[in-house]
Amino acid sequence: MQLQGVYTALVTPFSGGAVDFGKLGELVEMQVSAGVDGIIPVGTTGESPTLTYEEHQQVIETVVKTAAGRCQVIAGTGANSTSEAIAMTKHARAVGADATLQVTPYYNKPTQEGLYRHFSEVADQGGLPVVLYNVPGRTGVAIAIETVVRLCGNNNIVGMKEAGGSVERVSAVLDQCDITILSGDDALTLPMMAVGASGIVSVASNLIPAQMKQLTDAMLEGNWMAAQDLHRKYYPLFRDQFVETNPIPIKAAMAMAGLLEEEYRLPLCPLAPANREKLAASLKSCGIL
Repeated sequence: MQLQGVYTALVTPFSGGAVDFGKLGELVEMQVSAGVDGIIPVGTTGESPTLTYEEHQQVIETVVKTAAGRCQVIAGTGANSTSEAIAMTKHARAVGADATLQVTPYYNKPTQEGLYRHFSEVADQGGLPVVLYNVPGRTGVAIAIETVVRLCGNNNIVGMKEAGGSVERVSAVLDQCDITILSGDDALTLPMMAVGASGIVSVASNLIPAQMKQLTDAMLEGNWMAAQDLHRKYYPLFRDQFVETNPIPIKAAMAMAGLLEEEYRLPLCPLAPANREKLAASLKSCGIL
């Protein structure tokens, strides 16, 4: 499975407390029309912790059905229970997902041996290519480079989303094994791709999918100046989409742009007024509003 370019970590739209599946379909069409390489439903940005199992599965089904093979769909089916991750991954395979994004098990903080066994079991039993998701700021534990190297021996593990905030770690991993790496931070797309990453799992592309596609295409083509221009133009968005916990700011920004109704599920709540003003100013400086 080839992984490269821009993969949108899709938000989950709500209306009146329920998942808005009609709007979800519209957002998928927007992404496909912009030419993204893939869509990742029900990850961190998709508010997976507050979706019921049934909603989680329905979101994946809706995204797969709407995308209809026009781009890859990498389903977020990770869990802090190995058996649960396997079950969710089997469902994603049954409805037609192309791969699974597997977050490091959270809260229970497994050892590196536990991580190795967890990801190996999902890869062996889930039936889908696995993209590892290293995000220690969310999960409390990182996938050590040595563990990544061990996991590279499993043919069903095809890539890793690197959201640890370290460009140097990309070089360190690629120095020891051949695995496809996708940046997990929009602001690090350019430098991570410069040292060997193949693309980005993007939050910003919920709002600017075509522009993020242009940035990754420019990097893959070696057009550094064009990529740098795009990075500089949209850096205020990259920065301020994390002015509060993701996905609060990106959903607020999308609402400002008229793309969805701004609604969250507790414990997530709307932006503080001062941060809303800061975000709006950044969107204006980028030419989005």
